[in-house]
Amino acid sequence: MNGGHDLGGMHGLGPIAPERDEPVFHAAWERRIFALTLAMGAHRRWTLDRSRFTRENRHPVDYLGSSYYELWMKALEQLAGEEGFLREDEIAAGRALAPPPAHARPALKAGDVAPTLARGGPSERPVAAPPRFEIGEAVRVKLATSPLHTRAPRYVRGRPGTIAAHHGGHVFPDTNAAGKGEQPTHLYTVRFAARDLWGEQAAARDSVHADLWEPYLEAQR
Repeated sequence: MNGGHDLGGMHGLGPIAPERDEPVFHAAWERRIFALTLAMGAHRRWTLDRSRFTRENRHPVDYLGSSYYELWMKALEQLAGEEGFLREDEIAAGRALAPPPAHARPALKAGDVAPTLARGGPSERPVAAPPRFEIGEAVRVKLATSPLHTRAPRYVRGRPGTIAAHHGGHVFPDTNAAGKGEQPTHLYTVRFAARDLWGEQAAARDSVHADLWEPYLEAQR
């Protein structure tokens, strides 16, 4: 989707100033929001792609005016409300006002947390159809993408590139975020010449690599 989160190549936002020795969390509440997000995800009432879409699907003023973990908190409140875990009056009160729903029973035992986090959530899936593109093949990113959630950044849309790697089948985030199932498809790394993205002011030998799903691509004409 096009939104405030898609900042690649945008001007006017000022220089990037990395924080030296940046801590993982700047405040205790950030650590708590991170833990709550992981804990609520264990209920499997929403997918990773839906949670990412919920963080990103905000008015640009809201998105750009919120810190990283403020966006996580807002998304968690929204998802918990949509799935019946949380009510608006409880958010205002800062505490539970009603018994938890039946599906709010703990999804993991205490001893299961570390092994579950260690396993992660692999997105590799088998795909019956063979890959459409081969390594070295010239492609172009389609201009038309999902009006909702997509992982095709604006700055590569409509631009030519070359298939640099094939990573097999993976969950397709566009459909998974919209509740339409995983619909796994082939995932590629595409190499773009920097000048095809940024114009003649870019260095002639520079390039950018982006991981893109097969439905985002078409053969270069």
